[in-house]
Amino acid sequence: MGIDYTKRPAAPPPSQPAAAGGGGSVSLSKVRLTKAAPTVSLAKHGASRGTLQVNLNWDARPPAKGFFKKTMQLDLDLGCLYEFADGTKGVVQALGNAFTACNRNGKQLLRLDGDDRSGQVSGGENLFVDLSDPAEIKRILVFALIYEGAANWADAHGVATLTPVGAPPIEVLLDDPRDGARICAIAQISNQNGEIVVQREVNYINGAQRALDEAYGWGMNWTRGRK
Repeated sequence: MGIDYTKRPAAPPPSQPAAAGGGGSVSLSKVRLTKAAPTVSLAKHGASRGTLQVNLNWDARPPAKGFFKKTMQLDLDLGCLYEFADGTKGVVQALGNAFTACNRNGKQLLRLDGDDRSGQVSGGENLFVDLSDPAEIKRILVFALIYEGAANWADAHGVATLTPVGAPPIEVLLDDPRDGARICAIAQISNQNGEIVVQREVNYINGAQRALDEAYGWGMNWTRGRK
C-alpha cells in the first residue's frame, strides 16, 4: 500500500552542512525529555552552532507472541516536516527519495543518511540539521513512521537521540504508545526568539504524513508514494 509524501520542486545543488565540530567537550550523560520536563534550549544546554544529529533506533524483531510465535519485522522510518525562515516547506524522508532539503538560496539544511529497512544497522537512521545559522530555521517536526509490520510501538522500543555540538545528547523515548497509530511525532525543533528549542511531542496519530501535517498545521499538498 502506498503512503503519502509531498512533491517538492527541484532545488539547486546543495551546499554541505556545517561540520559538527568546535565547541567544548561533550559530557557522556544524556538529558531525557519527559512529560514533566518536555523542553530544552540548546543554548542554555551548552550547545554550539553546527550540525545537530537526530538518531532513531528501535527493536526490529520484537519477541514473538501467540501460539505460533511468528515474528513480524518492524520497519520504522525516520523523517521530518520542515519550515525554513524563508517560507520553504516540505518533508525529508525515504519515501519519494526526499533525503535532503535546501532553502531558497540552495543551502542544504537537512539530510537523511539513508533507509534502514532491517532495523539491524547499529547506527539506526540519522537526520542531520544544519544549525550553523539558527535564523534559517523556523520549525522542524521529527517523526517516525511504521512502514511495515504491526502498528505496535510498545514492542518497537523506539528511542530518538538528538546530539548537538558541544553538549550532552538529548533523549526522547517513544514510551507512550498508542497501538494502531502508524506515525508518531517525536519532537519539534523550533526557533523561539532566536533560540533553538527542542520540545518532546511523542504524539501518536492515526493516519500517515497527511494526518501529521493536519495535526500540526503545515498546510502542504500530499500525494501517494512508495519506497
